[in-house]
Amino acid sequence: MKILIAVKRVADYNVKVRAKSDNTGPDLANVKMAINPFCEIAVEEAVRMKENGIATEIIAVSIGPQAAQEQVRTALALGADRGILVETDVDLEPLAIAKCFKAICDKENPDMVLLGKQAIDGDNNQTGQMIGALTGWAQATFASEITVDDGNITVIREVDAGLQTVKLKLPAIVTVDLRLNEPRYASLPNIMKAKKKTIDKTTPEELGVDTAPRVILLKAEPPAERQAGVKVEDVAELIEKLKNEAKVIS
Repeated sequence: MKILIAVKRVADYNVKVRAKSDNTGPDLANVKMAINPFCEIAVEEAVRMKENGIATEIIAVSIGPQAAQEQVRTALALGADRGILVETDVDLEPLAIAKCFKAICDKENPDMVLLGKQAIDGDNNQTGQMIGALTGWAQATFASEITVDDGNITVIREVDAGLQTVKLKLPAIVTVDLRLNEPRYASLPNIMKAKKKTIDKTTPEELGVDTAPRVILLKAEPPAERQAGVKVEDVAELIEKLKNEAKVIS
């Protein structure tokens, strides 16, 4: 089984990202970049499938600037077999990203596409669903458990009311949630081996993808600072303040 995994380059989750002085977007100058945490979970799941004899080839795909090959190399060090970088300096929207994946799927014919449920920068939670719509393949989102058996996959999904179990025919699109697994760290020998693995490069134009934006970012600004709290002496004073000052109870 061939698995395609998405690897997005984002600011490291430990970094507190600030808005630019002109509020035109996040200021990423000199910021440490890393693989999107949900994408790391997708990589780990694909590698476990290969270790268990389910997957035969893992292809890591990233769409972004030339520097995004760092994240592809990380995925290769974690166990992916080869990588594809769709190089662009444009910050692509989910639809354009999904169209790039559709073109790669047409070329590679994977049995499964594994993605993080969302990226921690845009928080869109759209790309996986859009790939499913473009390919016409079955899809399962928010996966917390994946089982492959005889050309089908069973996915346990995290939903508002609890857990939902669905069965899909391959090929399929699966977006993964936090509780699916715990990603490993790349070992030094594997990091060295990853330097010799192949990364194929292409562009959205070569894939025939229209990258024209459909959404315009008007402003990016930090959240308002929280006001200091107030200590009260007893429950009666608390109720009085909630009633007369905050006016949240009557």
